Order: sequence, then C-alpha cells, then structure tokens
Amino acid sequence: MARLSSKLDKEQKLVRMGAAIRARRKLLGLSQEGLAITAGIERSNMGKIERGENNLSVLNLLRISDALATRAADILADAGL
Repeated sequence: MARLSSKLDKEQKLVRMGAAIRARRKLLGLSQEGLAITAGIERSNMGKIERGENNLSVLNLLRISDALATRAADILADAGL
C-alpha cells in the first residue's frame, strides 16, 4: 500500500487537517513552536503538519489535540473529515 503523502492526497485531507490545527492554535494565541513543545513534537514537523506535508499519526493527532485543549474529533470536524 502506498504511503499517503501530500502528493497522493487528492482530496486535500492533510491540508484541511493542518489548517484546522493552525486555526485552533492561532485562536488560542499559541506559537507554532509553543504548540510543538507542549505536544512533544519537533517544531519542523509541526510546520509540515500544518502545511499538509506530513501524514500525522493518530498518536500525534491526540498529542496535538491535548495541547490545544480540544478533542481530536473536533479537529477532524473542523477539517470536514
């Protein structure tokens, strides 16, 4: 099975999820670096996630949602997923 990457993401699901994460982060007034530190994710990886360039794992989605004080389901809903 091919690994899902931004090139294979024809429906822009990764981009939409990244945009939802970025919007919640900005709503809370967090920097990208601050969110990355709180979530335990490297800042460069967080940038790629927000741009839809990295396919994040469920574990990282849960870490990010915890750092944003929200549910992973809410992030998915914001992304239309």
